Amino acid sequence: MKVGTRGSSLATAQTNGIISELSRLTDEKIDMEIIKTTGDNIQDSQLYNIDAKGIFTRELDNAVLNGDVDFAVHSLKDLPTELDGDLMIVAVPKRESPNEVLVSKYGWDEIPSGAIVGTSSIRREAFCNYHEKDFNIKTIRGNIDTRINKVLSGDYDATIMAEAGLKRLGLTEHIKQRFSIEYFTPAAGQGAIAVVAREDSNKRNILEMLNHIPSYQEVTAEKKVLEELGVGCQWPLGVSARINENKLKLCGVLLNKEGKVLSRVNVEGSADEASKLGLKAAKLMMEDYI
Repeated sequence: MKVGTRGSSLATAQTNGIISELSRLTDEKIDMEIIKTTGDNIQDSQLYNIDAKGIFTRELDNAVLNGDVDFAVHSLKDLPTELDGDLMIVAVPKRESPNEVLVSKYGWDEIPSGAIVGTSSIRREAFCNYHEKDFNIKTIRGNIDTRINKVLSGDYDATIMAEAGLKRLGLTEHIKQRFSIEYFTPAAGQGAIAVVAREDSNKRNILEMLNHIPSYQEVTAEKKVLEELGVGCQWPLGVSARINENKLKLCGVLLNKEGKVLSRVNVEGSADEASKLGLKAAKLMMEDYI
């Protein structure tokens, strides 16, 4: 069996985790193939200033479609809302923390006016503006280690990152502060991994055993919001669903780049109706800003 992945330290760590899980389910040898994506070649632009749809996933998915690999492992938030018709997310393993964290020598309320804060996310930039932070926002690209080192070296005063990536790489000592979901609402799918294969794959039954149902339901609700709103990383949208005792609570916040809240919604219901709850949240948001 062959799995395709990006070559970043986080991508390979995530894929090695999947390989380890699969090794408990099958005696079949699993090889990793590193595939460079369009997004890996773009290091000098804010993601929302380019056509970002599938830039971190397209080449991997093409390898699956062409049969070069049996499946691909993605950070779920990188996936476009619609996959090629022959592909499907066959599993979402147990999700890691979706929260955002601050990497800096300063605490959040100690960062001085005019400080250089690195991000390539319009959502993170908008939340900084929403919280009335007078930062000098500059593009920061590269893998997690690179971005942390840019802060440690003083090129940037701070950056905001997904906690999940730092936890998976054992870099949590660099976390200065952890933000609540309500204060800094994450991107849809943050902290989750997607295992993507062809619908007709003969490996599908094995891969589906990796699925963690509550995690799958959470990201189903979140991605439904994106799908209905028709937005991607070019919009400052935070959306997070959490499940407790089969009850799903979803919060969504849509802002403009300047940090003005265009819509804020909260819906809840049975986790078994995750897609319907995502649709309900999206419709409520559209009523606010259309």
